[in-house]
Amino acid sequence: MYRCAPAAAPKAAAKTPPTPKARAPSPKPLVPTLPESPDSSDSVPDDITRILKKAKIFSVLIRLLKTTEIMNNINSQLITAKSGGITILAPDDSAFSQLKAGFLNSLNEGQKIELVQFHILPEYVSTSNFDSLSNPVQTVAGKDPTRLPLNVNALGNSVNISTGVVNASIVGVVYSDNKLGIYHVDKVLLPLDFFASKAPALAPTTLAKAPKSATKENSSEDDQDETNQDHSKSGAPSLVNIRGTSTMMFLGIGLVAVATIWT
Repeated sequence: MYRCAPAAAPKAAAKTPPTPKARAPSPKPLVPTLPESPDSSDSVPDDITRILKKAKIFSVLIRLLKTTEIMNNINSQLITAKSGGITILAPDDSAFSQLKAGFLNSLNEGQKIELVQFHILPEYVSTSNFDSLSNPVQTVAGKDPTRLPLNVNALGNSVNISTGVVNASIVGVVYSDNKLGIYHVDKVLLPLDFFASKAPALAPTTLAKAPKSATKENSSEDDQDETNQDHSKSGAPSLVNIRGTSTMMFLGIGLVAVATIWT
């Protein structure tokens, strides 16, 4: 007799490897990185001068930051601040050259400080968070919508800034980490406060005084006219008319007397 071989056990179905979960794409920066921008690895966030100097296009801004002593305040804040951070909107030398000749020299010290502060936000804004800002955006200079309006409009890959005087755009990233953001803007952000027309003070009104002599003569004539009118209304003879009549009478008598003597 032939023995049948036992049937082979069915093979277990091969397990399908789990499909890896797709990673959410990282938010795309709204502004491109400048080719001359330093990397975060070779620049420390508390050295604003070094970062701006390495870009080689911000000499005027560096000078303003130093003369107004705001540079020291920023560096100190970056060292001591545990959260928050700072964002600098940095116009390049070409942007400053577009200003009216002598404009910076025409500003007093207070206005220069306000101008620099108007380019600084008291918080760190990443390249992908400009669309989350609430207008008007607060700057270190203040948040008065009538004096210091700063509105940011982020659309697609562009970030536009309006001050009521200037419309500018962010054209690149100079430096960015989780504490400091420096962004290259193509125009100087001029505050509306510099150009708001102020109503001129009204000069005190003074009544012109007539010369005393003329006033007396006019008053005498007016009084005389009123007196004559009063006499005319009452029927009484005017004193001027009486005096004139008496004078004529005396002259007449004198002429008669002279004629008598001669005859």
